[in-house]
Amino acid sequence: MAEVAMSRKMRINKAPRVRGALRAPGDKSISHRALMFTSIAEGTSRIEGLASSNDCRSTLECIRALGIEVEQRDEALIIHGKGLRGYRPPSVPLDAGNSGSTIRMLSGLLAAQPFTTEIDGDESLRRRPMARILEPLEMMGAQIEARDGRFAPLKIRGARLKAINYTSRVPSAQIKSCVLLAALCAEGRTIFREPAPSRNHTELMLAEFGARFLEESGRMSIEGGIELNPVNYRVPGDPSSAAFFIAAATLLPDSEIVIEGVALNPSRTAFLDVMTSLGARIERENLSLMHGEIVGDLRVTTGELKSERPSTILSGSIIPNLIDEIPILAVVGARTEGRLEIRDSSELRVKESDRIRTICDGIRAMGGEIEEFEDGFAIAGPQPFAGGAVQTAGDHRIAMAFSVAGLVAEGATIIEDADCAAVSFPEFYRVLGEVAGEGAIDEIA
Repeated sequence: MAEVAMSRKMRINKAPRVRGALRAPGDKSISHRALMFTSIAEGTSRIEGLASSNDCRSTLECIRALGIEVEQRDEALIIHGKGLRGYRPPSVPLDAGNSGSTIRMLSGLLAAQPFTTEIDGDESLRRRPMARILEPLEMMGAQIEARDGRFAPLKIRGARLKAINYTSRVPSAQIKSCVLLAALCAEGRTIFREPAPSRNHTELMLAEFGARFLEESGRMSIEGGIELNPVNYRVPGDPSSAAFFIAAATLLPDSEIVIEGVALNPSRTAFLDVMTSLGARIERENLSLMHGEIVGDLRVTTGELKSERPSTILSGSIIPNLIDEIPILAVVGARTEGRLEIRDSSELRVKESDRIRTICDGIRAMGGEIEEFEDGFAIAGPQPFAGGAVQTAGDHRIAMAFSVAGLVAEGATIIEDADCAAVSFPEFYRVLGEVAGEGAIDEIA
């Protein structure tokens, strides 16, 4: 199947099975951070396996606009870092595109630069809340103007930042990363706490690049003003992208998929744990440690899905580490014997779309039944899917989740605005077509 670059619609047909080996694209969360850390290290770093996503391209173009020289050498990027305060004023406003990671995390570094920067994004990004990062950055001494006091575009007047003692109200890796990146440039030792653990890629990378960082019992502290060392960094595969293939291999009969080189950081494996508890057959193989991150292969075969209890409720501390996989988990829930309920996930309302609403709309478009809550949903199974037209609302994870649903549905499923998958996984439809076989996926002109 030919590579799909900018398809507007994809037709997904029922597939008999999925089989093959694949490598997930570079982890998006780690790629964003690798680009930012190498840009502020003192000297030349090398990044291999960088995510090909549009979101990470936004971060790359932002650091280039800030005066960082980047070279492409074969499959690697060479980043010539200029130190903690080495950015130069950009000639135009920075464009974060659709990437919340770019605007929220990069703002922490921009707050410490001796100039004013404007950073904006697309229509979807402009709807997402920014007040959660403005508060700590302003406490540190930055001056930031935001539309209506809480939305992009942001105008950031950098300053000599001072250390703070800050407790976040919500567990968010983006908020945490924003504050810790700003703290690298601040005077003194910054203390950060969060109400529940979130992804710890930033903490691992701080250690990898030589920052003076300590963590104990959820309390993080970092000494500002210490220049970072350049690093040769290999980005592992993205487990959130792998999740769609894990689901497909679990749901379709006579299936087996091997996904190579996946990041298996414990803060990213909640989806694997939930799937295993529902009866999925997932084996972890060839485990190793790379830059502090656990990396390995995943072998997935068809499983008999059944909830361990009549009703499985996922809520509380597991949600931050499951948040990106909830759309595909809804699809799995519809095909699992028992009732699956997701709560405490109101953060989904302010993602690329209102993901709770678009999940529910997608399930109903395929003939399923689902109960919507303000902070989640409940779905009982097993229930069949019928082909239908799914509106993605421009949300990459909705497009990919319901493409997997289309592989098990009776009748053709039409994915509207399917090109939005490129936000995180530009090669998604090509790879899915390869493992699902001829005739499973067609582009509609």
